Amino acid sequence: MAAVSDRLPAFPWDKLEPYKKTAAAHPDGIVDLSVGTPVDPVPELVRQALIDAADSPGYPTVWGTAALRDAITGWLRGRLGASAAGHRNVLPVVGSKELVAWLPTQLGLGAGDQVAYPRLAYPTYEVGARLCGAEPVVYDDPTTDLDPARVKLLWLNSPSNPTGKVLDKAELVRIVAWAREHGILLFSDECYLELGWEAEPVSVLHDDVCGGSYEGIVAVHSLSKRSNLAGYRAAFAAGDAAVLGELLEIRKHGGMMTPAPVQAATVAALGDDRHVAEQRERYAARRAALRAALEAHGFRVEHSEASLYLWVTRDEPCWDTVAHLAELGILVAPGDFYGEAGARFVRVAFTATDERVEAAVKRLG
Repeated sequence: MAAVSDRLPAFPWDKLEPYKKTAAAHPDGIVDLSVGTPVDPVPELVRQALIDAADSPGYPTVWGTAALRDAITGWLRGRLGASAAGHRNVLPVVGSKELVAWLPTQLGLGAGDQVAYPRLAYPTYEVGARLCGAEPVVYDDPTTDLDPARVKLLWLNSPSNPTGKVLDKAELVRIVAWAREHGILLFSDECYLELGWEAEPVSVLHDDVCGGSYEGIVAVHSLSKRSNLAGYRAAFAAGDAAVLGELLEIRKHGGMMTPAPVQAATVAALGDDRHVAEQRERYAARRAALRAALEAHGFRVEHSEASLYLWVTRDEPCWDTVAHLAELGILVAPGDFYGEAGARFVRVAFTATDERVEAAVKRLG
């Protein structure tokens, strides 16, 4: 039996291990800014909702409870400006990475089909294409760089991981119109939408972008970043009812169910804006401190107007930068993890604790 893993690229994070050891040898310990994993507490009301739902002996449903669907559709209408969102337009998923990795397979894509994603991008878009035997292709502008006859799935990512770049409303309108014209299914990864700093991210589901119709478009959202719920695997897709209905049927057979306590926790998280604002304030302070320190150290920051990362360069190979910072006890992600176009950049996460961010600032000084 052929190993499916042979289709996949090498797991990039394994290459960081020697640099992690170097950084960990610093007398004051490592400052790990390589992965954007939340470190702050899960909001109390979310934890309480999880506890209250802990006695859940029965199977949850793949589509989720009516309360969960109410919470998601209410958030879509109130936060994203998706005024037509109803229950048939939503689908809970077991963390957004799972959906990204397995979506092309669940859509029935395979040899001869293309899955397109930005030239600098989250590596799992490529993984998803390779898992089903489709061809991964990258673009700078999908409307000019791609063959519409071959592309079956188009990924957008705004705000971008790793660059923090935001697609404005006019760009989204143009791309959505192009995808619809050519019958290309568009999925928009919007997991960092709540974390705009120098721009206000807009969803493809906004009435002004999609015209109030979700035909051919789906947005993907996660509570990992905005609510510190990475450990809960709480996420959802929203948009085209026909596409999500088909995925629902497939996922029923696969038993891809969000645990009932996590569904209850998601309802609580989507119903509360205060904890989101508090977490934004934490990230804003860390971002400002790290940006100033990096610029003073000789780095140039590009894009980074949103998300949880600073996309920076010293105009040298990214691994030289990784090595330099590791000697200071700071671990960052090399830009080539996200595509060849990132070969002279590094991605710096500002998800570390205030104490570790302060330590990084001092070392860069």
